[in-house]
Amino acid sequence: MESSTKVQRVSQLCGLAVIITLAIICYRFGILSSVERIQALVHTAGIWGPILFIGLQIIQVTFPIIPGGMTTVAAVSIFGPFWGFVYNYVGVGLGSVIAFLIVRQVGQPFIHAVIPPKFVHKYEHYLDNQPRFDRLFAIAILLPVAPDDFLCMLAGLTKMSLRKFVWIIVLCKPWTILAYSMGMNKLIMLMIQHF
Repeated sequence: MESSTKVQRVSQLCGLAVIITLAIICYRFGILSSVERIQALVHTAGIWGPILFIGLQIIQVTFPIIPGGMTTVAAVSIFGPFWGFVYNYVGVGLGSVIAFLIVRQVGQPFIHAVIPPKFVHKYEHYLDNQPRFDRLFAIAILLPVAPDDFLCMLAGLTKMSLRKFVWIIVLCKPWTILAYSMGMNKLIMLMIQHF
């Protein structure tokens, strides 16, 4: 039992190291700096483009170095509204679970490393009442303007079960992504028509 726990811990740390390394590479090379750069990268990947995009979306959620709306726009413009939605949903869903699990293992030091402490302190008081946090978390995940990535990390500090967290993401997150995907698609079409 003890040896399997060590193996699990080592594999978690290796996974975290891979994600951190990829995030640093993406940041250093400016891969996530604009919609055009994301499009260029995905197009050069050919049939691996969707998998690459999902990976970028996971990194973007786990290490929020750019606004998530940028990658959502990129997905819609690269893959179209339907597949853009699907790839966004898969990437954001997996990234949300990974962020939750990292914080569950590492705790507040991880949050403070990727989110400004002032922002963290603004929301910490919600952790005092678990049932209230769970309700507010589910509602916030439904809203397109909530700081979802951060809230997923914050949920990792609570007693919320992984099962409950996953169900909230599975049931509530598609609506936000759909709103972004369709809204951004309409906006892109309007811009194309007027320019």
